[in-house]
Amino acid sequence: MKILIVGSGGREHALAWKIAQSPMVKKIFCAPGNPGIAEVAECVDIEAENIDGLYNFAVKQKIDMTVVGPEDALIAGIVDKFKDGHLNIFGPGKRAAIIEGSKAFAKTLMRKHDIPTADFKVFEDLKQAKKHLTACEFPLVIKADGLARGKGVFVCKTPEEAGKHLDGIMKEKIFGCAGDKVVIEEFLAGEEVSILAITDGNTILPLPSVQDHKAVYDSDKGPNTGGMGAYSPVPLITEDMHLSIEENILVPVIHAMKRENRTYRGVIYAGLIITSAGPKVLEFNARFGDPETQVLLMRMKSDLVPLLLSTAKNTLEEVEIEWHDCASVCVVMTSKGYPDAYEKGFSISGLDSIKALDNVQVFHAGTSMKDGKVITNGGRVLGVTALGKNIPEAQKAAYGAIQKLSFEGAYYRRDIGAKAMHQKKK
Repeated sequence: MKILIVGSGGREHALAWKIAQSPMVKKIFCAPGNPGIAEVAECVDIEAENIDGLYNFAVKQKIDMTVVGPEDALIAGIVDKFKDGHLNIFGPGKRAAIIEGSKAFAKTLMRKHDIPTADFKVFEDLKQAKKHLTACEFPLVIKADGLARGKGVFVCKTPEEAGKHLDGIMKEKIFGCAGDKVVIEEFLAGEEVSILAITDGNTILPLPSVQDHKAVYDSDKGPNTGGMGAYSPVPLITEDMHLSIEENILVPVIHAMKRENRTYRGVIYAGLIITSAGPKVLEFNARFGDPETQVLLMRMKSDLVPLLLSTAKNTLEEVEIEWHDCASVCVVMTSKGYPDAYEKGFSISGLDSIKALDNVQVFHAGTSMKDGKVITNGGRVLGVTALGKNIPEAQKAAYGAIQKLSFEGAYYRRDIGAKAMHQKKK
């Protein structure tokens, strides 16, 4: 088989790394890719948003299967374009990808179909949104409706803070048209957990629990980012709770989408919070998470390709997933200043030394090549990911590997996985 992966980040590197292990695959292309991906695939200079260019390339190269990483391409309709041309592609169509493209849509869908989530209101008018604040209890949460690279969510402790963020989103347009609408919702206390599932619209295969770390600083301080690290499995999520999440959230949302004439195929990512009243949905994403994908694929024993292919062909009931009995931790190394302004172009040293380590992979997220050297080219630069028999062992291996890597201004959280040490199973 020939496989095309769309994207250029750590998630896509993890997908390429896993897919390259499949005996079914003869050749992998990645558009546009990165230097890490180039070690297992041929990188093609086509941007992920260039749907026509990607389609023409897939036709010319007779690609057997395309796997889409970024949400932008999904929401723009890449899956519809490929399917209209009778090409196999993994991911939801445009009508289904709206579950990530519009938080207002997702929240309204959950309310309509009794899927547990925070109470909320949607606003398109800044004055009305601010007026609503006077009737709210604090803290509360303000979300830009559209895509904001994981940075469009604000927990506000005071009306003044809430008003400032509303101005930023709706008046100053810091997220562009993604801020044409806002969702104002109640604050939910608890532990955040991610549960991803692969589905063809009929069969649902849930993946193991993951906990992402969104805040930039240790102890979950500072602004939200695209993700500073993750670990799997999450001790808090027992087998019974996992089944409950499947029955009360994952199955209902896939059925709800079908009833709304938006049949969902691909990965459904449920960002959850485990409250005193049980799991509730914070958000849905329409693709593999980043860095959740890195830890999950390190733990996956099965060949990924049959899963992707059977999802695209609506035959997922014929496939099962096996997992290694171990834990995984991913620590993201970022550029100084991220998630705000940062500099690029710094040489990265130590990458070759990691290749000698067992059970450790460095997934490139924001890198490029210059004069034969790998340099920084993004806010999130590397995802250092390790396996261990348990979280502490995987954590030790990941942080040990980081000591061998360096670039100017490198920053990373020192507490990825620490939450797992004190969680009590419910």
